[in-house]
Amino acid sequence: MRDELVRLRHRLHAEPELGLHLPRTQEKVLEALDGLPLEVGTGTASTSVTAVLRGARPGGTVLLRGDMDALPVAEKTGVGYASRVDGAMHACGHDLHTTMLAGAAHLLAARRDRLAGDVVFMFQPGEEGHDGAASMIAEGVLDAAGPRVDAAYGLHVMSAGLAPGSFRTRRGPILAASDTVRVVVHGAGGHGSAPHRAKDPIAAACEMVPALQTFVTRHFDVFDPVVVTVGAFHAGTQHNVIPDEATFEATVRSFSPEAHRAIKDGFVQVCRGVAAAHGVAVDVDYADCYPVTVNDAAEAEFAVGVVAEVLGEERVGWSDRPYTGSEDFSRVLDEVPGAFVALGAAPREVDWTAAPNNHSPLAVFDDAVLPDGAAVYAELAARRLLELEGAVPARWT
Repeated sequence: MRDELVRLRHRLHAEPELGLHLPRTQEKVLEALDGLPLEVGTGTASTSVTAVLRGARPGGTVLLRGDMDALPVAEKTGVGYASRVDGAMHACGHDLHTTMLAGAAHLLAARRDRLAGDVVFMFQPGEEGHDGAASMIAEGVLDAAGPRVDAAYGLHVMSAGLAPGSFRTRRGPILAASDTVRVVVHGAGGHGSAPHRAKDPIAAACEMVPALQTFVTRHFDVFDPVVVTVGAFHAGTQHNVIPDEATFEATVRSFSPEAHRAIKDGFVQVCRGVAAAHGVAVDVDYADCYPVTVNDAAEAEFAVGVVAEVLGEERVGWSDRPYTGSEDFSRVLDEVPGAFVALGAAPREVDWTAAPNNHSPLAVFDDAVLPDGAAVYAELAARRLLELEGAVPARWT
């Protein structure tokens, strides 16, 4: 199936789409599933695709998830199948996830006579900040086969930081909670030559940024970490004009409910304190985004065992700490037990320790991982169904 998977992945990569509405991506997924014995449905709040495969024998239900959306990034990789859409790129590898999930559907459908139960394939839009998982859950993806799914699994490719072809996961928290914050500082504009006659919002906003970093290092345990990154800062129109407003936006990551509550309250307090010292006003819009992604310990151990048996023990291992990225697959794992697994996908000819990371316009993912990802997805579902039935195979495939 490798060549078919590569063709699908390249088609998806060349035509990326953003957010919850991905009509061309949905069309490609439906084409890839056409002819398989699946019960296929599409979303109403988004262009999601949910497909159910009924096994030959009754049993449990397992969900496999692949996200489909891209990022507002202008691609600079120079690959032959690079994005043809200005300002959009599959910089996080979701094109690989979608392709591997479609491959797993083909593998499992070809062996449905050996399946004890049902498999739900969750093709999800809107992972990149649009909470597409919540939308699909609201529309019933966890109950698409009838009974609530018994277990759920997701894979995520990494363009750096993980050896090519290797799988890693961990028990408990594997990804951070993610919040977004927008801060607007209201001052009083004036002439740049006479700042004493104005109330400079830029000076106050600039002071807030390092104050937030100091707050993190002095109020949080390093073993329960918090990350605050200001990724956007906007103010002014000309060098000699003090503007009325300055705005910045930040992402906040945390790994425990206690740290989440403390950073949320503290972020607002720091901004208000600095604003008061400068005699300006401030509005802080703090929005919870995704909760911590927490792997069920038993499901994580099961996933590691499956990868070890399918691809070899040298291909899988445990992460000693969680990743500071975030995922709306956390919504699924809040509802049902399951595991999220990382897969190294840097090209083998590059230094994976220094390669451009996910979300970079230079991020490149290796097609070589597509068959392995499809096989692992399929094996996770099939073996878990057999375990739910009470059978423990040496290897399903």
